[in-house]
Amino acid sequence: MGTEDEIVSVELPAPSSWKKLFFPNKVKTEIVFVSPTGEEFSNRNQLEQYLKSHPRSPAIAEFDWTTSGTPRRRSARISEKTKSTPSPDKEPPKKRGRTKSPGSKKDTDEEIEIIVGLGNEFLKDISVGEDRAMNWVKENVEPFIRSGTKISGIAVGNEILGGTTVELWEVLFPAAKNVYSALRRLGLHTRVEVLHTRRLAVFANSYPPSACTFRDDVVPFMKPLLAFFWQIGSPFYINAYPFLAYKSDPSHIDLNYALFEHSDGIYDAKTKLRYDNMFDAMVDASYAALEKAGFPKVPVIVSETGWASKGDADEAGATVKNAITYNRNLRKRLNKRKGTPYRPDMVARAYVFALFNENLKPGPTSERNFGLFKPDGSIAYDVGFTGLKYSSATRSRFGTSLNALVSACVFMFLVLHRLLPLS
Repeated sequence: MGTEDEIVSVELPAPSSWKKLFFPNKVKTEIVFVSPTGEEFSNRNQLEQYLKSHPRSPAIAEFDWTTSGTPRRRSARISEKTKSTPSPDKEPPKKRGRTKSPGSKKDTDEEIEIIVGLGNEFLKDISVGEDRAMNWVKENVEPFIRSGTKISGIAVGNEILGGTTVELWEVLFPAAKNVYSALRRLGLHTRVEVLHTRRLAVFANSYPPSACTFRDDVVPFMKPLLAFFWQIGSPFYINAYPFLAYKSDPSHIDLNYALFEHSDGIYDAKTKLRYDNMFDAMVDASYAALEKAGFPKVPVIVSETGWASKGDADEAGATVKNAITYNRNLRKRLNKRKGTPYRPDMVARAYVFALFNENLKPGPTSERNFGLFKPDGSIAYDVGFTGLKYSSATRSRFGTSLNALVSACVFMFLVLHRLLPLS
């Protein structure tokens, strides 16, 4: 593969909690400011509108659009280049596979960001009072941040609304509020985002994208949560899987449309927009539902997406070939740093699921085969990333326990939109 899609950036000084990226190798020099919640702004007008809608943001005068300032680091965004030499200030993937204490200097230098998951089983207890949330944060988050680990978020529960455990619907909001209050008391609320990841089941319908709405039974729980997340500046995180849509109806869904390959796509008559891939359609369906709920400016981030490389006989499309095609095309799509047809100014952002095959996970075979890597660190299939390598001592020490750890880490995401040079 060629290297023409590689984008090199230099990080310059920026207002607190913001990032300022300078792209010197673009045809036209570009400055991009990245907000604490991940929105990217390449022109002053867009930035001013954002700052006006977020009163606690820095003043516009603090944003310098020149290239002055001492660079903080130079990074290469993920490109179509495979098996290349990583940037000099980043360790190769095999280093990230080796064991090291939380918060070590190597963690900090590599700028690896961690999202900590607060499991569904803890929500009822955390929702009871802020003191319980404080105890959890002090035990699982604060000490690691103080020692240097970069924890950027706490995912409070996973796929609660729209799920079958209805009693958790009622405790999700108070649990999220208590976690945020605890972070605020500790002075960590500007560094650690409180978020929740949702499944597509929260929608009553999603086709065509413009018709998408939240389910009637979900709305009473969703709206207060959306208002709270809007208040604290947290985006709308959604788990979007074209694979699951295709698997459920392979006779009516074009496989190429689900895989980002050439297809006729779909046409949304209301918006007069054409979609050539299902990923964009799912994201815009989320924007449509948010708009109808009264939150048109909330950014959407795909917190999970991926494709199973193996499945049962009745799981259509679960093959290594399709998994390679989907994840490679997803990389290309995200590398364009473009928006969707309905929100062209909002850069599409996504995390691929999963880093490792979760070999202890119950359910159909596909559930254990979404990983880019196998539990032993070797690659499951080649999308341009090199495998993790272990010494014999490390393998002996962590052999079976690593498998269990992988199954437990629900929120272990591989960042495709940030500056980790994994290719």
